[in-house]
Amino acid sequence: MDLSESKDFLVHTSSLKEVRVFSREVLEKLKISNDLKEELVLAIAEAAQNIVKHAYKGVENTTDHMQIKISLKDDNLEIGFFDKGKPVVAENIQHRKLDDIKPGGLGTFFIKQIMDEAVFKKDQQKWVNHLILSKKI
Repeated sequence: MDLSESKDFLVHTSSLKEVRVFSREVLEKLKISNDLKEELVLAIAEAAQNIVKHAYKGVENTTDHMQIKISLKDDNLEIGFFDKGKPVVAENIQHRKLDDIKPGGLGTFFIKQIMDEAVFKKDQQKWVNHLILSKKI
């Protein structure tokens, strides 16, 4: 089954629930296990939250949107994230130490545990940042 769906979301914490609902609805069409679906929803929500929290850090009341595109082709699931926030320097992204017990800071750790690959592309004219998460399912 091939699939491709995308949706735009306002860059704001209030959009994160909507991101999870959209992701869950799209992933349900793929008939994958519930556990894997929930892990993928977590990875998608964490990546979207990183856009809100880091790409738009210090930006109040933006009207910018981020786009999330979920596609499956030949058992390869790709989730694309597009935004116009501050350019990401991929080399600077790292999660906090796991033994540093406190809330937050583990989104990239979860993403790397769940997904096979997380790559920033620089090929989108319309967007500043383009992250692709991929997983063989």
